[in-house]
Amino acid sequence: MAKPPAIPLDSQLCFSLYGATLAINRAYKPMLDALGITYPQYLVLSALWEAEGQTIGAIAERLSLEPSTITPLVKRLELAGLLGRQRNPADERQVQVRLTPKGRALQADTACLTDMLLQRSGLTVDQIVALNGQVQALRNALAGGA
Repeated sequence: MAKPPAIPLDSQLCFSLYGATLAINRAYKPMLDALGITYPQYLVLSALWEAEGQTIGAIAERLSLEPSTITPLVKRLELAGLLGRQRNPADERQVQVRLTPKGRALQADTACLTDMLLQRSGLTVDQIVALNGQVQALRNALAGGA
């Protein structure tokens, strides 16, 4: 039986998405470095900017990560004075995470990320929104089939 021809990497959507993710992370890195945070820390902060006072588990679920991955990120953000943790008095197993004023203020400083992405991509806001919607639909379809 003949072996099927290999699909070139550039023809594989997974590779294109992987490369785009790496390129975005590389572009964000200098700006995040200047803010004193990493990309995973930025994601945790973004989840809290969406909804304040979440548990470690809720943040992990929102980011599709394990709580054991979120905990060290939260600890480092707490040491930086960007957020605080406290046990839920109603359920000691849960740790609630809240932004500090410094953590809330950092949100305005991250607007440069979106501006840079728009500028460097050459896409319009509408094109970025449409592309994001397509990628989210793909993610949701693949996650639903798991």
